[in-house]
Amino acid sequence: MEQSFRNVPILASVEPISRPVRVATREGQLVDSEALSAPAGVAAFLGVSDRLDHHERKRLLASRVIAALLDAEPRQVKVIREAPAQFGYHPRLLATVRGEEVPLSIHTCSRGPATVVAVADIVIPLGVDLRAAHPTPAELDEMRRPSPLSPDADAAQLLAHWTRVTAVRHADGRGSRVQPEHVRLDQDLSRGWVPDRSVHYALADLSRDSWTVTLAYGSGPR
Repeated sequence: MEQSFRNVPILASVEPISRPVRVATREGQLVDSEALSAPAGVAAFLGVSDRLDHHERKRLLASRVIAALLDAEPRQVKVIREAPAQFGYHPRLLATVRGEEVPLSIHTCSRGPATVVAVADIVIPLGVDLRAAHPTPAELDEMRRPSPLSPDADAAQLLAHWTRVTAVRHADGRGSRVQPEHVRLDQDLSRGWVPDRSVHYALADLSRDSWTVTLAYGSGPR
C-alpha cells in the first residue's frame, strides 16, 4: 500500500539528510548541492549552478530534497509554482508525490548562481535568506540605509544584521509591507520579531563556504 501524506508530521519521523543530493536536468546539467545544519524539523540544502536559472534550480533542488526525505523516486515528485492570487503575490512552490499533495512548505531564496531550499511541515512559520559572504559596496549601502547599527559598523556586522532582518520578513509572510526598520532583533541576534505580531522567530546561521544563509523559524501549535 502506498504511503498517504495526509495529516502526517512528515519531518518529525524522518532522518536528517547529511549526504549530497545530486540534481540533474534532462540535459545532464548538475547542480552541486549539500545539506545545511538546519534545526530539527527543517531540511535545508544549498545548490550552486551557473548553467541554470534560479526558477529551475529551485524546482529541481526542492523535488530532489523531498524525494530524499520521503524515500521516493525523483520521478514521482512534482514541484510546481502555484498561480498568483493577486498583484504582488509571490507564488509558493507546491509538491506532490505520486499525485498526492504533500503537507510540506517549500521556502527558497536565490542569489547569483546559488539557491537555498528549506522544507518544513506546513505548521512551522519559516523564512530563509541567502547572501554572498563578501557583499559588494552597493550591497553594503543597501544594508546600511535602514540599519539601526552605528555608521561605523563593519561589513560583517551589517551582513549579520541584514540577513536576519530579511529572514524574519520572509517568515512573517507580508513581504515588502513590513519595512526592514520595523523588524526587531535581540542583542545576540538569536531571535527576531515584528512588533505587531505575537510570533517570535529563532534565528539560525546555516552559512557555508562563500554563502551566508540565515533561517528564521517559529514553533508550530502546541
